[in-house]
Amino acid sequence: METSTTIYPVVALRGLVVFPGAQMHFDVGRSKSIAAFRAAMNGSQTIFLVAQREIDTDDPDFSDVFEIGVTAAVRQILKLPGEDGIRVVIEGLKRGRIVNGLQKKPFLQAEIAPCPMSLSRKDSRIRCEALLRQVRARFENYADAVPDLPVDMMLTVLAEKDASKLSDYIIGNIMLEYTDKQLLLEELNPVRRLEKLCAVLEKECRILRIEDDIGDKVQEQIDKNQREYFLREQMKVISAELGDGVTAEEETQQFREQIRAVGFSEDAEKKLLRECDRMDRMSPSSPESAVSRTYLETVLALPWNIQTKDKLDIKAARRVLDSDHYGMDKVKERILETLAVRKLSPEIKGQILCLVGPPGVGKTSIARSVAKAMGRNYVRISLGGIHDEAEIRGHRKTYIGSMPGRILSAMQTAGSNNPLMLLDEVDKLGSDYKGDPSSALLEVLDAEQNFAFRDHYVEIPFDLSKVFFITTANDRSAIPQPLLDRMEIIELPSYTHEEKYHIAKKHLISRQIERHGLTAKQLRIRDDAIHALIDGYTKEAGVRTLEREIASLCRKAAVQIAQDTEKVTVQVKDLQTMLGPAKYKEDDLSLTDAVGLVNGLAWTAVGGEMLQVEAAVLEGSGKLELTGSLGDVMKESAKAAISFVRAHAQKYGVAPDFYKTKDIHIHVPEGAVPKDGPSAGVTITTALVSALSGVPVCGKVAMTGEVTLNGRVLPIGGLREKTMAAYRAGITTVVIPQGNTADLAEIDDAVRQNITFVPAASVQTVLETALCSQATPKAERPVLPAAAVKNTHRNIHNQRGNA
Repeated sequence: METSTTIYPVVALRGLVVFPGAQMHFDVGRSKSIAAFRAAMNGSQTIFLVAQREIDTDDPDFSDVFEIGVTAAVRQILKLPGEDGIRVVIEGLKRGRIVNGLQKKPFLQAEIAPCPMSLSRKDSRIRCEALLRQVRARFENYADAVPDLPVDMMLTVLAEKDASKLSDYIIGNIMLEYTDKQLLLEELNPVRRLEKLCAVLEKECRILRIEDDIGDKVQEQIDKNQREYFLREQMKVISAELGDGVTAEEETQQFREQIRAVGFSEDAEKKLLRECDRMDRMSPSSPESAVSRTYLETVLALPWNIQTKDKLDIKAARRVLDSDHYGMDKVKERILETLAVRKLSPEIKGQILCLVGPPGVGKTSIARSVAKAMGRNYVRISLGGIHDEAEIRGHRKTYIGSMPGRILSAMQTAGSNNPLMLLDEVDKLGSDYKGDPSSALLEVLDAEQNFAFRDHYVEIPFDLSKVFFITTANDRSAIPQPLLDRMEIIELPSYTHEEKYHIAKKHLISRQIERHGLTAKQLRIRDDAIHALIDGYTKEAGVRTLEREIASLCRKAAVQIAQDTEKVTVQVKDLQTMLGPAKYKEDDLSLTDAVGLVNGLAWTAVGGEMLQVEAAVLEGSGKLELTGSLGDVMKESAKAAISFVRAHAQKYGVAPDFYKTKDIHIHVPEGAVPKDGPSAGVTITTALVSALSGVPVCGKVAMTGEVTLNGRVLPIGGLREKTMAAYRAGITTVVIPQGNTADLAEIDDAVRQNITFVPAASVQTVLETALCSQATPKAERPVLPAAAVKNTHRNIHNQRGNA
């Protein structure tokens, strides 16, 4: 069956689909479309309207539009004022299909064929009626979901009985994508069009319900924010009326003013002001606001530009140091040197000292006195047991409970950017999977880096270059080498008996009397009692145990005074009654001449000690037995000593075959205490020669030094502590390596006056001094008596200078 075609002007619509029976108006702006409408008005007043496939096509061709559209009657054309476009009023007539495109310019023109309605046999009247009811029901649901839907539209839907007209009317008046409308326009079967319309309406109803839910939630949030805003405004007014407190906006503004007043760098100031802006956008009651507030308060609490003025009076500083501590000349001189240099060069930096010494010698207390002498604020950080890097550098502020590290927390406590900071027990830092705190300290204690120390919490560089760092340690070997290189080491030796006496007399007794509520008139401790207290009740490098014993005497005296005793005088005979029997006896070590028994000297973390070495020769087959918890180095020293004795057996009256016929047992008492080191080499050698030759060793002689297979005596460390141990034990002669002669300048005056030092370059000198039968007359010995020690030290330095 042939279908007649008609030639019509064609207009491509952007995002718009016209249905039969629809009346609408729209604006036309493209020149092609305007020309088509004018041609239609000049002709049959009928035009073909079809949607273009892509709405962003500006100059559509026949390939850019759909095939099926609608012929429409042009009812009116209006010229828009001040514009080139027109406004048209049209009425859709019927569906049509483009059969042949005839013209593209000046407007589109084509042959249009009508699209007849198609019905299948399955489309019964009853089915059509059922679909009409479903469409009306779903449209009612759609109308309930869409606000402000015209009432006459609902009446039209209910009144319309024709399936094709009803579907076209509904589709043309609801909001759908133009592609969905085009699909329904191309459906020529009215019944199937109703089915598709049912699906479209159901989908739209679901979308509208979801939009309503989203809108309700958004409105609820808006209402909540409005309510919070209203309440905050009320609180602002209430606070203003009561005059107690500031609002969030005022608090943020105060932060901004404080930030600008500090004088941060440009980058730091921008970062802090951004934090203020971020705080402004948050609710004051939110957790994030509390984090920002705490962060700003912490940063502004740091002493960025607060600085104390140093006291640079050298004489006054010396008086303060001398009044607080007895001795410690080395530390005091170094502090006075620092003050003198600062007086001449105020901008000097990099003052990092490390005080190394046994416990109780006053490392921590001298730091407090230094701060007092310099007029600086004092702050102490205990590093013992710290094993987390965050303890030094802090935690990121994003973590719950985060805070700055100990360095900046101490700066906040000090209240100035140039305090004296004591890093106590730096040798006892630990490390685990959380990091190595000693590595974090590298930046802190490096004068080239600490001017921009960055804490993880603060995140802004802080200048630590003005801080005077003093660290303390008991064991120098336990300090990591990179950390050790950044510090100037000052060794604090153990106290002598005389030093302990003066410290107790000038400081400890008066302090404990005051702490226990007594007066100097109520309690007096005689000088001989102080000496007996030091010798019989303490055995330490420092004075902590001595102070505890003095405190015990004060408590005993307090009991007597509380029972109406006016005055208590502590004498030597009273010590046993008040403190119990003496813990240390003078005869703990035998100083008599004996075969195979030699007095050695050892260094420990708490000072020097006397270390006797015993050697016994037994009938046997040449076995060597070493006991006393000896370390590998000490065992090797014993083997080297035996090899030396074998090589020089006849010279010292020893049987040449002793290593075949004799078993040798070398023992160092106090077997539960581990011992190691090479400095017992000469002691073991002397004990072997004495035991194998039967010649006794002088009991008043002690020695120290490393021995080689050739019999050379090599230098050792810790000479000051070792000689103090010899002095305490009553030794009168000490054999030292020739290479340690320069170290005699560091020996205490009391030790110099009571001990004769014999420098030894070889074992021959050691044996001549120690073995009783080989001891040469005193006038012939190569000794350094007390009066000659200082002159010898001066001559050695002169020789070095001349060289």
